Amino acid sequence: MGWLAWIVVGLIAGILAKWIMPGRDPGGFIVTILIGIAGGIVGGWIGASIFGVGMADFGLQSIIVATLGAILLLFLYRLIRGRRV
Repeated sequence: MGWLAWIVVGLIAGILAKWIMPGRDPGGFIVTILIGIAGGIVGGWIGASIFGVGMADFGLQSIIVATLGAILLLFLYRLIRGRRV
């Protein structure tokens, strides 16, 4: 997947993660994209390691994997920062 596709998937995943786990987190549009991209990397690594499913192409599977990774990162971020999860 190219860089532009990673950014688009990251944006979608970040928005979905913030929608599923709403809260007052610092940052805006850029932080949402970064959480989504990092979530895609984490989700892709976990998915490939455990389930044999990763982020190969731009599609629904990639968005789901990235969103699950972004939710995990958002949860861990809030846990570390001492915010209500």
